[in-house]
Amino acid sequence: MALIRERLTHMLHQAVKDLLLESGIQNEEDLKVELEIPKISDHGDYATNTAMTLTKVLRRNPREIAQAVIDRMEGRDELLARVEIAGPGFVNFFVRPDAWGEVLKDIHEKADAYGVQNLGRGKRVQVEFVSANPTGPLHIGHGRGAAIGDVLANILRACGYQVDKEYYINDAGKQMQTLGRSLYLRYLEALGVPIDFPDDHYRGDYMKDLAREVLDREGDRYKDVPEEEALPFFTRYAGDRILDGIREDLEAFGVQHDIWFSEQSLHDAGEVQRTIEALERAGYIYEQDGAKWFRSTAFGDEKDRVVVRANGMTTYFAADLAYHKNKYERNYETVIDIWGADHHGYVPRMTAGVQALGRKASDLRIILVQLVNLLRGGKPVAMSTRAGEFVTLREVVDEVGKDAARFIFLTRRSDSPLDFDLEVAKMQSNDNPVYYVQYAHARLCSVFQVAREKGVACSWDVPPDLSPLHQPKELELMKLLGEYPQVVASAAEQLEPHRIPYYLSDLVSCFHSYYNQNRILGEDEALTQARLYLAAAVRMVLRNALGLLGVSAPEKM
Repeated sequence: MALIRERLTHMLHQAVKDLLLESGIQNEEDLKVELEIPKISDHGDYATNTAMTLTKVLRRNPREIAQAVIDRMEGRDELLARVEIAGPGFVNFFVRPDAWGEVLKDIHEKADAYGVQNLGRGKRVQVEFVSANPTGPLHIGHGRGAAIGDVLANILRACGYQVDKEYYINDAGKQMQTLGRSLYLRYLEALGVPIDFPDDHYRGDYMKDLAREVLDREGDRYKDVPEEEALPFFTRYAGDRILDGIREDLEAFGVQHDIWFSEQSLHDAGEVQRTIEALERAGYIYEQDGAKWFRSTAFGDEKDRVVVRANGMTTYFAADLAYHKNKYERNYETVIDIWGADHHGYVPRMTAGVQALGRKASDLRIILVQLVNLLRGGKPVAMSTRAGEFVTLREVVDEVGKDAARFIFLTRRSDSPLDFDLEVAKMQSNDNPVYYVQYAHARLCSVFQVAREKGVACSWDVPPDLSPLHQPKELELMKLLGEYPQVVASAAEQLEPHRIPYYLSDLVSCFHSYYNQNRILGEDEALTQARLYLAAAVRMVLRNALGLLGVSAPEKM
């Protein structure tokens, strides 16, 4: 059963195609038609500017084109109450009120599968996110990236893509050596040995916790071992334990990666060197001042980038090139990287890199995630006393819960800064966005519980008569419910998971307003059945959307 937007889009597309063919034009690119919901309801349920986009192609007045398109829309009277041409050539569509009931029937028919679609047609996509260095606990900024990556993967899967979620473990290079030495020095300190702890080492209290673990496990075994002999153990121990903690924190946050990929494995397998050699053969590597440079300017970057330093050491960028080459060799058609906003300067060189490796620039999609400002009652939160340097993700999840944390992280576009107020996240009021949505679901469950207690039928083999649903709020609810598949599709196409919470906010706002003004369980049996059918559809869509967000849909609150 095609939804109203789909039916109207198909009718409009066919009408435009017919008009173009009659004019001797067969270019498929000219067949793009888009519907939007007017901001002012008096302008219709849907509108399109298609007539104006066809002006250059058809060389006719846009209002004349608009009328020609309308005349060719077969079956419009079955779906539309009226069509108007407005302004320079906008076409406004007014849907027949009785047509919206088809949306409810479609939701009841598909149930949990409502919103699921096959845009991706099985294409393989990798979403790499978090990928924090295993040198300390995840902080709240990592949590925002984790929520965006996990939910985006859910949305893409719901749209027919095969998705793998991957964590890239930066377990090679100087940072790991510094981590190991930080733990070694804290271990000596725990043994009472006077130390001079460098400023550029990892100073968080978590290093002292790890040192006590080593002391309990190994005693003073490494006290008199030369530093260069002791460091491999301390580096491995610190990296493994911190990575274990990261896994545990992500699981508590509802995030599980499918693949954990080690940077060190690229070096061990010789993939970094082979990637450099392949780029040399392709003419994208040259030598200058004893170093090897990648010609990223050939693809629009502001300057070329070093891949091998004059001392013979490869750069992080060289490993990143090898890593992305490895990704495509695993047959991913599209690779999505989710990075902190401080990596924005890295985007042009990485985009250049994948093109030099023989891929299209569009095969790499990069999402930049802005900072999180942590507040408590509107005031900035002081630094965490436990972590010593930052507020950890685990602290936030332990205080406000997984659901609130995940939802609030998604209430702004990823490229916009986010204020996260701990007190608001714990409120049981409409000021708390996740409570506002979850309460709507619980309220609906309560309605059906009362209905069952009263012996009112709450399931339907055949849809009830929906003609009693004609109030403006009822029509608005059905219209919003009908938009859900399009919201999911656009979230997948634009890589914007925040569209789901935005949609939920609009839906529950409309529902709460409707519920406060109307009785669902009334004296009129036909009206009660129609409203229960509507309420059940709202509940299904809330549950489906919350499921994409990895947020629970409670039956009681």
